[in-house]
This record gives sequence, structure tokens and C-alpha cells, in this order.
Amino acid sequence: MKLRVQVDRSDSNRALKLRESPAVMQPNSSERGAHAGNGLSLTLQPELHTRIPAPGAAVTNPEGSEVRVPMTSLSGESSGGASSRRSRVNSHSHSHTHSHSHGHNRTPHHSNSEPELDLADSDLDSGEPSTSLSELRCLFRWLQKSLPFLVILCAKLVIQHALGLAVGVGLFTTFLFVNKSIQTQVFLQDRHSKLQCVWLLLFLVFSTILLYYTFLAETLYRCLIFLSPTIEPLGFWEVLWAVGITNFIIKFLYMGFKCLILLLPSSLVTYRTQGRWLMLAEELGQVHQAIAPVSLWFHYLVTYQEADGIPGLTLGVLLALVYLILKLLGLYGQWTSLMKTVGIFLRGEHTGTAATRSQCSEAGDVCPICQGEYREPRVLLCQHIFCDECIALWFNREKSCPLCRTVITEKVYKWRDGATSPHLQIY
Repeated sequence: MKLRVQVDRSDSNRALKLRESPAVMQPNSSERGAHAGNGLSLTLQPELHTRIPAPGAAVTNPEGSEVRVPMTSLSGESSGGASSRRSRVNSHSHSHTHSHSHGHNRTPHHSNSEPELDLADSDLDSGEPSTSLSELRCLFRWLQKSLPFLVILCAKLVIQHALGLAVGVGLFTTFLFVNKSIQTQVFLQDRHSKLQCVWLLLFLVFSTILLYYTFLAETLYRCLIFLSPTIEPLGFWEVLWAVGITNFIIKFLYMGFKCLILLLPSSLVTYRTQGRWLMLAEELGQVHQAIAPVSLWFHYLVTYQEADGIPGLTLGVLLALVYLILKLLGLYGQWTSLMKTVGIFLRGEHTGTAATRSQCSEAGDVCPICQGEYREPRVLLCQHIFCDECIALWFNREKSCPLCRTVITEKVYKWRDGATSPHLQIY
């Protein structure tokens, strides 16, 4: 009996303390009648949001948030139930306090993980640039690791094709040297060296003979007359090599023809007439270079293995026909350019009109280009006067007047300065 009275007193004291606390604790109306048999339910009305814990758990909130603490008791509970209930509540509150302290200890770890999340978000926001940079790094590392093998492979290819590579380098350097020398001799006009032209002609002839003699078994000279050489087997690299050599040899032939034009005396061929001959020679050489590889590529496309049978032959014929159609379209443009060049060669071309002595004296009797006395002076549309040969050389590369930049001609007729196109016609 004394124990029960003490429990009742402790409950009344607890209720008085809860009423005096700042946070208002009021039992629900539905719960007031349940105190007798079911227990006590207290509601804290806080300033913040509501948090409902699991049944039987006590929640402590230092900020004064709303906490509902259910306290239940069975109807048939013995006198020792109250004390056991208090001990259970105390144990729950102690465990919650311990967990709350652990939660505070975990807070720094969460704050430390925030920069990692920010870095991950920044990587995701970066998108394609970071991905492309990583791919470039992987490619660079692969090249760095594979560099020794690539060097070994290149060395093997050079050893296997040493003769073909040497021939290609020799032809290219010969072309550059002779082409530059011919342009220099044309620029000198009447002062060009006949001996230099003879030496260039002999150099081209001996280079061509040496090449064909070295590869006499392959009969590469047949490509000049649109026939296929006797190369076995005629694979892709063999065709490409034969086409490249034939292209350089055709350039050499027409460069030799230009050297012969330079060797003609100026009494027979004037500078302007010489320019027309050089232009015609270059146009004919380009047409020859475009037609020469047709037989080689046609033979390569039509050739098929016996294992391929009829489908292989049919596919080869179709590819060869498509190649011929594309080649004819390209030759049509070159033929148009050749016809214009032939027209200029036959009727001649003069820039401006002949200048009178009074016009020359007013201009100072000095050509602005050569800084010498006028030779066959020509007056342009802009009334500027130049030597006929000087202005013809100028219009080989330009359309406008050298002084006032007035457009005089609609089209630049190249190749009158003796230049040869470096374009390599491989198809």
C-alpha cells in the first residue's frame, strides 16, 4: 500500500512540473479517459515541425520541438508495473541520448564527405570535355607504350621498300630542282643561259633513261603509251608505285620540251610567243598525266581471283565502269581548259594598246617594273604604261595593274612563266 501511494505522489509531482514548464503539455481529449486503464499520453506543442517516434520510445529534443511520449499500462498490471515502467522509460531515454550523442559524432564525417560529393558533381557537370581529355590521355599513353614497336615496324617497311622509296625521293628532288631552274631562266628573258638549259635537258634525259633501265623487267615505259606494265602480281601498292613513277616521268618529258623552247633564238621566238608555247606545253602535259593511269587502274579493278568466280568479275567490271565515268568527267574540264589555251596560242593576246612617244615622255620614259627604258610600251585601261614583256610577265600571276590595282584581265593565264604543276595525278 505504501508503494502505491508513493507512485501516485510521484505521478502528481511529475504532472505539476510539466504544467510549470515553458512548453505546454496537454493531454489529448481522447486520451484523458484512458489514463485509468491504458496509460498517459502527453503532447508537447513546439515551435517547429512534429516528430513522432516509435511506440514505447522517449524522444528528447533540446530545441523544444513537439514530442509525444506515450505511456501505457495494462489493466491487470501489478503494483510493481509502475516501477518497471519507469525503469523502461529511463532505459529508453538513456539509449536515445546515447544515440543522439553518436549522431553528433557522426556529423563531422558527413560534413567531410560533402566536398567529395561536390567534386563528383563537378565531374558530372563537366561532361564531354573531361571525357575527351581522358580519351586523349589514354591515346597518348598507348602511343607512348607502342612507340618502340612503331619504330621497329617503320624500319622494317623502309628496309623492304628501300629501293622504291629511294626512287620516289630522287624523282621528287629532281623535279623541284629543274622546275625552279626553268622558272629562273624564263624570268631572265633574253639574258638566260643557253648552257644552263642544255644541262637541265641532259639531266632530265639521263634520269629518265636510268630509271627505265633499272626497272627494265617491269616495262614501265609502256605506261607512257597507255598500256599496262608487266608487273606480277599487279597489286594495289604496285599500281600506285607505277602510277607515281609514270607521273614524274611525264613531267620530266614536258619540262625537257620547255628547255628546248628556251634554247630557240629570240629572233624566232619572242618573249610573248615563248610564254604561249610554255603555257601550251604545260596544258598538254597535264592532259597526258590525267590519261596515263587509266589503263593501270582499269586493269587492277577488272582483275579478280578465281575463287571469287562470276560475282568477283561482275563487281570488278562495275567498279571499272564507274571509274571510267568519273575519269571522263574530269577530262572534260581539262579539255575545256586546253581549248582555251589553244585559242590564246593561235590568236595571241595583247594587254592594252600601244603607247605613243608623248605618253611615254609624260610617264618619265622609265618602266615602273624593270626600271629601264620602254621596250614596246603598252598603256593599260588605267593609263599606266609598261613594257610589253614586263606587263605580260606580271599578268602571268596577277589580274590587276601593278600601280593602282585596277582589274585589267578577267582570268590569270598561268604557266607562261615556265612553271610545272606539282600536283601528283594518281588516279
